[in-house]
Amino acid sequence: MKKLSISQAEKLLRILNGEQLPASSFKGELSATLLTENIIVENGRSRRVLSLSNRDALNNYLFAEYGVSDLGLYISTLKQSEITRADLVKASSNSKTEKVRTFTGFLVSTLEPIRAKICDNEFTISPIEGTFIFISDYEHFTIEDDVVIVGIENAENFRSLNRQNHLFDFAKCLFVCRYPQNQSKDFITWLLKIRNTYFHFGDYDFAGLNIFVNEYQKHLGDRAKLFVPYDLEKYFDSYGNRELFYNQKINFDINSQDNAIKSVYNLINKYQKGLEQEVFIV
Repeated sequence: MKKLSISQAEKLLRILNGEQLPASSFKGELSATLLTENIIVENGRSRRVLSLSNRDALNNYLFAEYGVSDLGLYISTLKQSEITRADLVKASSNSKTEKVRTFTGFLVSTLEPIRAKICDNEFTISPIEGTFIFISDYEHFTIEDDVVIVGIENAENFRSLNRQNHLFDFAKCLFVCRYPQNQSKDFITWLLKIRNTYFHFGDYDFAGLNIFVNEYQKHLGDRAKLFVPYDLEKYFDSYGNRELFYNQKINFDINSQDNAIKSVYNLINKYQKGLEQEVFIV
């Protein structure tokens, strides 16, 4: 089924409400078809205008071609900040009129049980190995203030937490998967609502630093910290990748950044290598 744009729908609603539109403001295949079918007509000599000729014919055409039975409902639905597939079916008989993320939220996991709450419902996050928990209602998701949030850039590291537990014995941690990437805005929205410290665990190359600075530190400020393993230089020396150094560029002002970023930046330049975080899976 075809898609009716908001702009087209708004013009047609004005015509249905008895307005005359300048012909120059409503051009294209749709207006040409409606004129040919004599559903709207063009009048005027010096100023050409479009007006409604047959109300029932226009309503029937919109329903047959676009599944739209109520233009006002259709327009208000598409203008909503969050649209469900159910909303789209009601507005246009078609759940695919707009791209909708049915699953909003993000995956979380832990190395030890963590108490959490969604609204007034308390529960424990303690997935068994091989499973994760998906937090959909992140707007009402809270955890204790002493829990450190660790955002993990790569899915394999998130999936293999038990093989990296030596890195995270400094605090009680809630691990959040950055991927799929279209979920990361939900994650940042949640981080802005809570007070917990955030550590970013990603690749130690220019791309990884760019992600941390431009997607997290930019919004969270000093609450966002780059996770730097104590023996990182040893890994650069043994497992660094020169292609990551030569194929990537930095896109932030290194002179304005904190000591953790500068230390990683200096290692990248010292060894002229980048380091992928999967190396820490043992």
